[in-house]
Amino acid sequence: MTFAIVHTRARVGIDAPAVTVETHLSNGLPSLSIVGLPETGVRESKDRVRSALLNAGFEFPARRITINLAPADLPKEGSRFDLPIALGILAASGQVDPQSLSTMEFVGELALDGALRAIAGVVPAILGARGAGRTILVPFACKDEAALASHEDAYAADHLLAVCAHLQGEERLPAIAPAPPEQDTTVSGPDLIDVQGQHVPKRALVIAAAGGHNLLFHGPPGTGKSMLACRLPGLLPLLEDKQALEVASVHSVAGQSVVRQWRRPPYRAPHHTASAVALVGGGSSPRPGEISLAHHGVLFLDELPEFSRHVLEVLREPMESGEIVIARANGRVTYPARFQVVAAMNPCPCGYHGHPRIPCRCAAHQIERYRSRISGPLLDRFDMHVPVPVQEPEVLLRPKPGDLDSATAAERVARAREPQLERGGLNAQLGGKELHRACALQRDGEQLLEQAMTRLGLSARALHRVLRVARTIADLEQAATVTRPHLVEALGYRALDQGLA
Repeated sequence: MTFAIVHTRARVGIDAPAVTVETHLSNGLPSLSIVGLPETGVRESKDRVRSALLNAGFEFPARRITINLAPADLPKEGSRFDLPIALGILAASGQVDPQSLSTMEFVGELALDGALRAIAGVVPAILGARGAGRTILVPFACKDEAALASHEDAYAADHLLAVCAHLQGEERLPAIAPAPPEQDTTVSGPDLIDVQGQHVPKRALVIAAAGGHNLLFHGPPGTGKSMLACRLPGLLPLLEDKQALEVASVHSVAGQSVVRQWRRPPYRAPHHTASAVALVGGGSSPRPGEISLAHHGVLFLDELPEFSRHVLEVLREPMESGEIVIARANGRVTYPARFQVVAAMNPCPCGYHGHPRIPCRCAAHQIERYRSRISGPLLDRFDMHVPVPVQEPEVLLRPKPGDLDSATAAERVARAREPQLERGGLNAQLGGKELHRACALQRDGEQLLEQAMTRLGLSARALHRVLRVARTIADLEQAATVTRPHLVEALGYRALDQGLA
């Protein structure tokens, strides 16, 4: 037998397209060539594979070896093809039964001694193999991550010898058991009860959690804006199976572990010096950025005006579409980016404009330039603009018992999401006919919105966001319809449409 086929998976975004490794041995001077658009990391595998086979006690054929990675028009990158290339050589040279390879797929990097090393993108590879009706073998170092997607149709090995023993039936590897469902639904992390006072911002935080709304806190430094934002993930329910797998796929491709509490919504807080590529993703071989790593979770942008104007503007499209498309000369990659934005900002460069006790040192033109770093279209995409005022000393020194805690708030959020899910999705994603159907107004409510549009200069996008927030407020009260009080409260969260106080 001088020809063998091994199945494996490439990595394109969070997809894992099928790749067939075709190995042919022929007469001629000993050589090994790899074709099929291999990048540098793949071309270097010939040296790793040769050393791994020899050090594991196998024979490396002294013949002309040609390896084709099909389809030939799909770029191949990384070291994930080491294991299938090695198995292709063993099968073509008769050292492994080629029939044992037909129902399995293989991914993994080989060390020079034949040990298997971890790779990125294991979760999408398992999902792709299952869709093709095949099992898959991955490095043992990826076992915990593989358990997130395994249906006992994945195997893990730590050495090339263990892989061959499994294929020859000498020592079968146990299937990877699925990860157990997360039983602990208690709120973990910072608790909302730690925030003293600030009843309106905490109310807004619960509304944002219930409807999936984008939220902007503004106020002097030290008032609790960051404290409030980092407590939002604790109010959100655990992810459903499909959502959790999407999040796991993104983090797997990025090479980041999501094994611990993998059903918890992710929380990302990039520094304001982050570049546009770091935020939305990119590179010569596109990788997911912070917005994709925050998929189905929270993206916190502290000191919002300190971000580069260009960086902030690239957020506008994914905030609406829920995905980011990265185009390169050799193709386009789409990453999911259905995230919830919570941002915080000061009222001026020194931070004390409007402070009751500390005078502001900023000139009027400095304040205007500072605020103009956030464009109107970006500001429109925040459903709620909430001031976080300075608290009186007695509020901080003598807190009153019985304040809202995260567990109670999470229960309210869960109840408010039930009618939303019955309607087909969170209120923040309502649009078109669904929005008008869910937010049908009486005449007094319509008159209120007409007046608000005239006085506040609300855009059509801002008007729709007011309706969505009002619908969430009604859901928190278990109300069937949106009434005037719900609209009044929702309009109260649009203070920045007339400028900062």
